[in-house]
Amino acid sequence: MAQVTVRLTLLGVLCICVIADPSKKLIKNSIFLFCPPSQEQDVDIYSFHINSTVTSRYAITVITSRVANRLNSSKEVHFHVKIPKNAFISKFRMTIEAKTYDGVVKQKEEAQQQYNQAVSRGESAGMVSSVGRTLEDFKTSVTVAAFSKVTFELTYDELLKRRLGKYKLLINAQPMQPVADFKIDVYIHESSSISFMDVAGGLSTDELTKAITISQSDQKMWVSFYPTREQQTKCKSCSKNGLNGDLLIIYDVERPKPSGELQASNGYFVHYFAPMNIQRIPKNVVFVIDRSGSMHGRKMHQTRLAMLKILGDLNGDDYFGLITFDSFIDVWKPELLQATEMNLKAAKAFVREIQDQGYTDINAAVLKGVEIINSHPREGSASILILLTDGDPTAGEINKEIIQANVKGAIKGKFPLYCLGFGFDVNFDFLEKMALENNGVARRIYEDSDADLQLQGFYSEVATPLLTDVQMNYIGAGNLTQTSFSQYYNGSEIIVAGQITNNSLETFQTEVIAISKSHNVTYQDSVSMKDLMGISSQNENFIQRLWAYLSVKQLLEKEVTLKGEEKEAVKKEALALSLKYKFVTTLTSMVVTKPQGEETQIAHKPKEGKQQHTHHSLQHALAYIPPQSKSSAASQTLFRELYCFPSQDTDISVSSVRFLISTHGQPKPICYDIASAQKLRLLQDPSSEFTMNGELTEQGGKGFKHIALHYKKDHHLILSTHEINYTDGQNAVKFVWGQDPTNLQTENVSLILRGTQMDVTMGTVRVVFFLHKKTGDVFLWPAVKQQPKDMQGILGKTNLQYEELSGSLVKINDQEVKAHRSTAMDYGLHSAPNIQCWLIPFPAALQQELSDFTVLNL
Repeated sequence: MAQVTVRLTLLGVLCICVIADPSKKLIKNSIFLFCPPSQEQDVDIYSFHINSTVTSRYAITVITSRVANRLNSSKEVHFHVKIPKNAFISKFRMTIEAKTYDGVVKQKEEAQQQYNQAVSRGESAGMVSSVGRTLEDFKTSVTVAAFSKVTFELTYDELLKRRLGKYKLLINAQPMQPVADFKIDVYIHESSSISFMDVAGGLSTDELTKAITISQSDQKMWVSFYPTREQQTKCKSCSKNGLNGDLLIIYDVERPKPSGELQASNGYFVHYFAPMNIQRIPKNVVFVIDRSGSMHGRKMHQTRLAMLKILGDLNGDDYFGLITFDSFIDVWKPELLQATEMNLKAAKAFVREIQDQGYTDINAAVLKGVEIINSHPREGSASILILLTDGDPTAGEINKEIIQANVKGAIKGKFPLYCLGFGFDVNFDFLEKMALENNGVARRIYEDSDADLQLQGFYSEVATPLLTDVQMNYIGAGNLTQTSFSQYYNGSEIIVAGQITNNSLETFQTEVIAISKSHNVTYQDSVSMKDLMGISSQNENFIQRLWAYLSVKQLLEKEVTLKGEEKEAVKKEALALSLKYKFVTTLTSMVVTKPQGEETQIAHKPKEGKQQHTHHSLQHALAYIPPQSKSSAASQTLFRELYCFPSQDTDISVSSVRFLISTHGQPKPICYDIASAQKLRLLQDPSSEFTMNGELTEQGGKGFKHIALHYKKDHHLILSTHEINYTDGQNAVKFVWGQDPTNLQTENVSLILRGTQMDVTMGTVRVVFFLHKKTGDVFLWPAVKQQPKDMQGILGKTNLQYEELSGSLVKINDQEVKAHRSTAMDYGLHSAPNIQCWLIPFPAALQQELSDFTVLNL
């Protein structure tokens, strides 16, 4: 049988190579880093369909991928999709040669036991789900016989949440190759008229407009996306590997009755409550802002930007307060002040002067915020406390349980606490529990270029309270989801579901009691059971599934705040529902059993509070080697060499881009590899408001295909392998590589283009960009010529000092690192000489994880 090398991407970074040659027992089913790109498209995704049906906000999405092995030998093929973070996987199956293998949802411990048994039989592999901003990964693989096909089918459920007056259905499409039969079909059926709709996202671009078809009737909407093979490779969000983006369906519905919308089916009901035309309630809002040392640089800069915008959006009848804290508490004013023009101007001046320093006293800061709100009661107003922090408590009271108890005792359920956790260093579990215990929510703010917009976006969701102390009552119903809500905000929606327990009811009655700006309000409705049951839908069971979905979500949140027997009882109830409705939640896993002789895999629901790195350590990767291979010292040695440092006589090439770090006064520079197609933060200097990000070329490339520079507020320079575009906020200039020498000078910005070199100076940063053309590849490479001290980013690391040890080891910052003698092209020079270097893993070279440098947008 011929030896076949295949590849896939694990968590967007790890390149995996499987040798499908049963005679090579030593390395069969092992995982290696640095694998060559496929020389031919021997695995063909010939059909990729996504079908999403939304019935009254409840979406059931089915992804079907049909893959063919075109080789005359068996081949491992992969299924890798991204699903929304709020979704629950509810079904997975593989069909191979007319035989179907179904995933089974089990209690997490039971699933783990089955997995361990598979490992003990020498069948080992694990399925990894990553936490991103809006999406999670699902991936699996299976060996397919020569000239055979496999069909993968994944189903997930999701209740769309209304934010800022809109529902959003996010569908990601990343087949990683052009597909002859590619279809996305979305069908939306609402019982009320659709009032607004739009299609957005990375796949809704000018190039793909003709591939999108939209039609709408009163209560229904259809969206179809059928791109041709050519369109899948020619659009901005496409490449030779096909589509890579998302489709965002945005809509809202009419609300003719202020009492809300009722639906019932098969003994279950759902009540959607989002009254319109209510006078807004003035708010009392206190912002508690972490200014400790860990907020240094970009985090602090983005927090200041967000706060300046938020302060500008306060209404004249709102009252507000500002608290900054590190080891000490700094209160802007000891009482709430009205959002007058004079007070806002003074507050903005205070925000601009916030400086990071010291440790983190969360307890004292939050209690001070509670004190300020409690000392300023206003009838007909709604109070909100917002905490922004990026770390654990390290000063004052540091016991997290005591802090949570102190805050809960101080607030006493009077107003919500919202906790915003900045970055992945924050203890999200701690913030989540503290928020949930006080009628609020916790949300992670991702440390990206738009973090200030994330902060503003969250504030916008709670900026306009319309009702407080909302109580939902239902006669003749039981097993209700949450019925008490501290506040209802403009643009949101309250959803309650339950079981109709009284079958003799002639009418179903609802009652909503709340407090508005000036008085208590009551919304009542009475609907004939005959009329209510007559409202049918395409999916008659969707209301029951919606009830189960919402119940599990709320039970898992409730479980976070409880202890002892109460906690176990709620957990047991959530687990029972998860198993009954086959939801993959944090309490369950899906066991994917494959054909005899292959591994068992387990799909977990990742937890937001846990950081998911985009790479694996050597120890973690070794856990994936079958036990019989681990027992061989030779196999471990071979694995370590191939995983970390391939020898020069191996035919395994690097599917990544190689970087160099200068090492003045030492024999060789340091080099390291980064997997292709990453978007990276290259340079960042918050003090001068300069940022440079770059996107690496696809598999097999050598450099960058796009690089973006941003300086102060208005200066933006975007380089591609075709052209260069610059704007200063008012004027736009376009350059083309190879044109006559051009010199453009503006305030603190200099652009000089000479042939295939662009010399750029922005403030105190100077970078020369080279357009290289090597063996058919065209790519960009930046050479940093001048930068201030303490520059952040991958290219900010210069003159790395190390000590050579015996046995191909180097010592960096008292850490011994396995090194490999290798070579690298220095693309920072026009001649691009090939020089010798010590190849070491990325984390050792930069003393940080790759995830610390990845960005979502350039």
